[in-house]
Amino acid sequence: MATKKKAAPKKAAKKAAPKKAAPKKAAKKAAPKKAAPKKAAPKKAAPKKKSARKPNAAFMKPLTPSAVLADVIGNKEVPRTEIIKKIWDYIKKNKLQDQKNKRMINADAKLKALFAGKAQISMFDLAKIVGKNVS
Repeated sequence: MATKKKAAPKKAAKKAAPKKAAPKKAAKKAAPKKAAPKKAAPKKAAPKKKSARKPNAAFMKPLTPSAVLADVIGNKEVPRTEIIKKIWDYIKKNKLQDQKNKRMINADAKLKALFAGKAQISMFDLAKIVGKNVS
């Protein structure tokens, strides 16, 4: 059996593209034209407004506060967002936010029980404390 060798494909010969002639320079300069009044651009349609964000159902679920938390916000079932809001209302009403470091919350008698005996906590710990005191 003899094997046949495949012939290599022939390469297409490249032809040089003909060069275009350069445009001739104008001998005389054209007189400047008077500026025509500009037309107003067509108005673009206003972009559609995005719909308002829907609240997460987990945040809107009513939660039962513990007895310690109920002393501060009341014993009615409210969503987590309202619990935080009511705690901040209590803090601002009683001026318990530290004056030098606004991130710290000073505890009074009711909040000291809620804060597990601590005299001062960070505002960032507030969500963790609420999580422990709701069901």
